[in-house]
Parts: sequence; structure tokens; C-alpha cells
Amino acid sequence: MKKDIIEILEKDSRKTAAEIAVMLGKSEQEVAVAIAEMEADNIICGYTTLINWEKIYKDGGFVTALIEVKVTPQRDLGFDKIAERIYNFDKVKSVYLMSGAYDLTVIMEGKNLLEISKFISAKLSTLDSVLSTATHFVLKKYKEHGIILNAENKNDERMIVSP
Repeated sequence: MKKDIIEILEKDSRKTAAEIAVMLGKSEQEVAVAIAEMEADNIICGYTTLINWEKIYKDGGFVTALIEVKVTPQRDLGFDKIAERIYNFDKVKSVYLMSGAYDLTVIMEGKNLLEISKFISAKLSTLDSVLSTATHFVLKKYKEHGIILNAENKNDERMIVSP
């Protein structure tokens, strides 16, 4: 049941325990207890709202950057300590340990390219364990967290086939 609850909340975190209970054929109390347990166990880590910032900042006053970071892992701590230092910055939205050519992917948001570049040059690249960074700016978001962001422009272009 918990997996079913998570799948429902992942698609729409506004669903109430009562709505989920109806969807799963369970009692509202069972669902509420399961949700509380998952929150306590840090399985459900929080509830967020997905915002299409391009519709708010039509003049380009919002930028998302993906930053590849090569680091020197610390003895007995590996990558965890440097990742912690990076994810504690307010502007940093996500940090992932990666396989491949670089070690960490940092996703951050800012008002403009200059703000992000200042953060990278003054704060990120100056950390002791950081060897190098490579920054990629997101030009347009089409889909995020499973949600198509500009769905109103979607036309069904398939051919109608009838017997």
C-alpha cells in the first residue's frame, strides 16, 4: 500500500488522505498512518510545487544551470563532505554523485547568467576539494518531474485511421 500511496503523491502531492483512501479502497486512517510513517522514516522527504518559471519571468529573469564538478574525495569521507558543503548553499537546488567524467552534478537557479557565474567563481570553485567545473545553462524546459510544462501547445498530429 505504501508504494501505491507514494506513486499517487508523486504525481499530485495535493491529494488528501481521504482521496487516496478512496483511490486505493482503504480507510482514511490507514492511509494517514502510512503517510505519517513514511514521513517519519524520511521516505517522503517533503512536498513541493512545480512551477513553470518561464511563464513568470518572460523577460529571461530566471536561469537554471547544471554544473559538472570534479572533486578530490576526502579520506574516510569520500564525496559526502564536499557534497554537503555544496548543497548547503541556498541557490543550489540539487546535488548528485555521478559516474563518468565528473563527480558531482550541481543544479542551481539564479536571476541571470551573471549571478550564477559569480556564485561559481566566488563560492563553488574556491572550495578546497573542487578541481574543476563545467557549467551548462538550460535554454528551455520541456518536461520536469514527469510534467510537460507547455502542454497547451500540444496538438495531436497523428493520422486518423479508420477501418
